[in-house]
Amino acid sequence: MRPVERGPAPGIYNDYTNAKDDLVDRLGSYCSYCERPFPASLAVEHVFPRNLYAGQALDWDNFLLACVNCNSVKSDNDPRDVFLPDRDNTLLALSYFRGGYVGVGAGMDATSTRRARGLIDLLGLDRHGAANGPGPAPRDERWRQREEIWKRAERCRDIYESSGGSAEVLELVVEVAQGYGFFSVWMTVFKNSAEVKRVLIDAFPGTAAVRVARNPAACPPPLNRRT
Repeated sequence: MRPVERGPAPGIYNDYTNAKDDLVDRLGSYCSYCERPFPASLAVEHVFPRNLYAGQALDWDNFLLACVNCNSVKSDNDPRDVFLPDRDNTLLALSYFRGGYVGVGAGMDATSTRRARGLIDLLGLDRHGAANGPGPAPRDERWRQREEIWKRAERCRDIYESSGGSAEVLELVVEVAQGYGFFSVWMTVFKNSAEVKRVLIDAFPGTAAVRVARNPAACPPPLNRRT
């Protein structure tokens, strides 16, 4: 999951839905959780649910963008003790695999593993049509789209490598990645190419580049937000 930095509040909101354009400007038209591109149908999502944290209902620092699937699954569940993309290095906290699978990142301590597992459960990110356990809802295409984008990313990687790392091909790879979303899939498929990863981090607006290099276990503990 792409770690993001929304930056300082652009203004004061009397309606949280009015923050959408500002969030898109800062973070791009991507779901902050599953990373799918949704130019028109993203919603402003409260990281800490307004039904539980009424004092954060109009707080810019409590807004992210979410697709209907992530928003619905997350619902009003309390995320206090899980990794969060606007605070932690969620790129290393989660692992992405061929076939559209998502799992806990490797090499973390017990506390970090629990928090990563909590993030997956909070959003149902490991729901998969071919997996054991709870499957996706009929209209939940997140896993299938991850699978499709993984194949596109592999194809782009093969072309890039066969070109000898051509700058022109790299530019096209980044354009494809921006268009199809799923930042973490591209970062995983290109895990052996530091240059491609660097350019991808720069190309996706709002990516917390400093946090990408940090071990999830080094992130601060969850905030105890008040209602």
